[in-house]
Amino acid sequence: MRKILFGVILTLVVVFAFRYCDDKQEDKIVLKESTALIQEQIKNVGKLVVTEGHFSEVFTYKNSKGVFGDLISAEKKAVVIVNADVTIGYDLSKIEYKIDEATKTLKILSIPKEEIKISPDFEYYDMQADYLNPFEAKDYNSIKETVNKSLMKKIEASDLKSNAQNRLISELSKFFMLTNSLGWTLEYNQSPISELSELNNLKRILD
Repeated sequence: MRKILFGVILTLVVVFAFRYCDDKQEDKIVLKESTALIQEQIKNVGKLVVTEGHFSEVFTYKNSKGVFGDLISAEKKAVVIVNADVTIGYDLSKIEYKIDEATKTLKILSIPKEEIKISPDFEYYDMQADYLNPFEAKDYNSIKETVNKSLMKKIEASDLKSNAQNRLISELSKFFMLTNSLGWTLEYNQSPISELSELNNLKRILD
């Protein structure tokens, strides 16, 4: 009777051991599959997200220079019309992240800063220059520098950066939806994101 009882107990132990090992193996397979899915999603999102805009600027340039000991003032001026295409983008391939399999957490460590590109087209009108004060390369460089500063102010005052941030958050929301569906946690700046709406708080960090 003892031998039979011992045999039954041994059989149960073996069965439970096999089941335990099978469950562990299955958990490992699921974990690896989930990790692979997350890595694939990061790869798919790793692209340049761009928002485009167009700005126009009319700029009057004036410059005067004293000659002959400031006895004579030599002036030059021009009307400059600028049409500029502007793009604001986030290169999501530069996102730094860590996949923590032990805690099932996708940790976003850093988000790349926006890249602002200004492509201006300059048209010069009514250019007038004194023989003693002609237009030079430094004048055109000064015009470009002044126009770029003015355009940056217009960009900051527009909704272009906000639209770019909205597109960024839309891409990041794909991380949340995937991790949430897999039972993982999405984390940014050491703070777990439990609701999709919490991603909108990133706009305050990005500004």
